[in-house]
Amino acid sequence: MKYTQLGRTGLKVSRLVLGTMNFGPQTDEADSHAIMDAALDAGINFFDTANVYGWGENKGRTETIIGNWFAKGGDRRDKVVLATKVYGNMAADGEPWPNHDKLSALNIRRAVDASLKRLQTDRIDVYQFHHIDRSTPFEEIWQAVDVLVQQGKILYAGSSNFPGYKIAQANEAAARRGGTIGLVSEQCLYNLAERRAEMEVIPAAQDYGLGVIPWSPLHGGLLGGVIKKEVQGGRRASGRAADTLADPAGRAQIQAYEDLLDKHGVAPGEAALAWLLTRPGVTGPIVGPRTVGQLESALRAVELELPEELLTGLDEVFPGPGPSPEAFAW
Repeated sequence: MKYTQLGRTGLKVSRLVLGTMNFGPQTDEADSHAIMDAALDAGINFFDTANVYGWGENKGRTETIIGNWFAKGGDRRDKVVLATKVYGNMAADGEPWPNHDKLSALNIRRAVDASLKRLQTDRIDVYQFHHIDRSTPFEEIWQAVDVLVQQGKILYAGSSNFPGYKIAQANEAAARRGGTIGLVSEQCLYNLAERRAEMEVIPAAQDYGLGVIPWSPLHGGLLGGVIKKEVQGGRRASGRAADTLADPAGRAQIQAYEDLLDKHGVAPGEAALAWLLTRPGVTGPIVGPRTVGQLESALRAVELELPEELLTGLDEVFPGPGPSPEAFAW
C-alpha cells in the first residue's frame, strides 16, 4: 500500500479509503468484518463511514458494525484512521425533533457522543460535515469543533459535498478564530464521468490545503465495465449507471471507454481508480466493496501505472470542464 499526507496535516493515510456504506444494507456483519480485516491486512488504514449509514430504520447500523469489529481487539482501532459524518436526520421515523439534524452546536455535540458509543471508541479522527448547513454560521460550528477537540473526542474536521465557496468561507472563519486548523479534507463526487469538481471544489481544496477524497469513483458502477458485464449476463446496471446507458450518447461514450481499455488490456474499474490517483490534490478514492473479491480488485489499482497514451485517450472520452472561470465565462 502507498500512503500520503491528508491535506496539509501530518496525518498519514492510505491512498485507498475503505468506504463502509454497504455494511449492513448489502453486506452482513460477518462479511463486513472480513472485508475490514482484509483491508487492514492490505495496508488500508483510512476507513470512512457516516452516522446515517444503515439507512431508514437501521440508521447507525454501519457504525455499530464497525464498533463491534473494533471490539475484537488486536490493535484494530489504533491502526485505523477513522472518519465519520454528521448532518443527516437520525430519527427512525424520518421526522427529526428540532436540533436533531444538521450542524447546530447542539446537534454536533449530540451526534458525536452517539457515534462514539456506536463505534465503541473514544475518538473520531476525522469528523466530517456531510452537507452544508445554510442556517448555522461557521463561527458556531467551529466553536463546537474546538470544544470537541479539547475534549479529545475528535482530532480533525472535514467536509463532504461542499461547494468551493463554502470551503473558503469555512476556513476563513476558522482563521479569524485563531488556533483552529479548519477543514483538512473534502469528500466530493469525482470520477472520470463526473469532473465538475475540477472547476471550483478541487482548486479551493488545494488552495486551502484540504485533501480531496472522491466518492463514487466508479460512478455507480458505470466505469466498472458495465456494458461488458451486461453482454456476459452479469449484474445489470441500476441507478445512475442505468440512466446513462439508456441514453444513446451516454452508452456510446461508455462503450468507447471500455473499448479503449480493452485495447490497453486494463480492467475498467481498476483504470478508473488509477486515474483518480493521478489527479492533483486527490488523497485517495473511497472504495465501497460488498465482498473481499471486490476489495482485491480495487487494491490492484494502487500499483497500476497508466501510460500517457491511455491518459490522453481517457481525456478524449471524458473531457474535463476546464478551469474556472474559463470553463463557463470564455
